[in-house]
Amino acid sequence: MSAITKSETISRRKALSLMGLAAAFGLAAAPTVLTVSDAEAQTAAAPTAVAPTAGMQRRAARHERRHERRAARHERRMERRAARHERRMERRTGTAAGTGTTTGAATTTGTGTGEKK
Repeated sequence: MSAITKSETISRRKALSLMGLAAAFGLAAAPTVLTVSDAEAQTAAAPTAVAPTAGMQRRAARHERRHERRAARHERRMERRAARHERRMERRTGTAAGTGTTTGAATTTGTGTGEKK
């Protein structure tokens, strides 16, 4: 009375056909399950002058702080740009605190021939 059970591995062909059947059943069952209800959308009343809520006030405050931060950042950026431009012009023309015009190449001391003294 002992029944020998043999487990079979499922082939790719059988697995794909099973998945196809499941997808077809899902597509066929979806319209019947998702029926349209009789509920209607709510319409908003005519907007009136309502005092801003606490959330709206916080949002407006965040917006204002963000605007101030961006304006300050822009101003600092322009100041740095102007300062870089002035330093660059000082290096190029040699006016103000510069000692002369340099191209940025390092100068070395020596004979220039590569000989050691």
